[in-house]
Amino acid sequence: MPELIHCRYDQHAEAILEIFNHAILHSTALYDYQMRTLSFMQQWFDAKKIGHFPVLGLEEDGRLLAFASYGHFRPQPAYKYSVEHSIYVHSDARGQGLGKRLLQALIQTAEAQNYHLMIGGIDAQNAASIALHAHLGFVHAGTIQQAGFKFGQWLDLAFYQLILATPTQPVDG
Repeated sequence: MPELIHCRYDQHAEAILEIFNHAILHSTALYDYQMRTLSFMQQWFDAKKIGHFPVLGLEEDGRLLAFASYGHFRPQPAYKYSVEHSIYVHSDARGQGLGKRLLQALIQTAEAQNYHLMIGGIDAQNAASIALHAHLGFVHAGTIQQAGFKFGQWLDLAFYQLILATPTQPVDG
C-alpha cells in the first residue's frame, strides 16, 4: 500500500512535474497549454512553504504515484479561511483509490490548520473527480460555462465545496 508522505522539492519536484505535464498535454485537468519547468516547480514549492500549505503525496517503492495540495482561494484577507485544492494521480496509477486517500488527508490537514471551506475547481466533464468529491461530502457550488478553451473546445469549470467545522472562533482581520 502506498505511503502518505510530505513532498519536498529536492525529492519530488521532478515526479510532480512529470504528473503535471502529462495532465497538461493529455487532459483538461489543467487549463494550461505550456508544459511546466523545474523553475516553475521551485516557485510552486516556495509558495507552498511560505503559505504553510501542504504538498502531500502517495509513494510506493520510491515512486510518487499521486500528489495533492491546496492554496489561497483568493488573495483578499476575508478569504483567509478558504482554500482551493488540487489532486493529481499518475496516469499509470488511476483507479486505485489514491485520489480518495489524498483528499481525505487534505481535509484532515485543512481542519488542523483551521480552514473553513475547501473548494475544488473541476472540469465539468471529469466525472471521476466529481464523483470522488461528492462521495466525500463536497457539494456542487456552481459551474462557469465556457470558462476555458483547450483541445479545440470550450470547457466548463464546475466548483465543488466542503464546509468544515473549523475554525471554532473565526476573527476578522
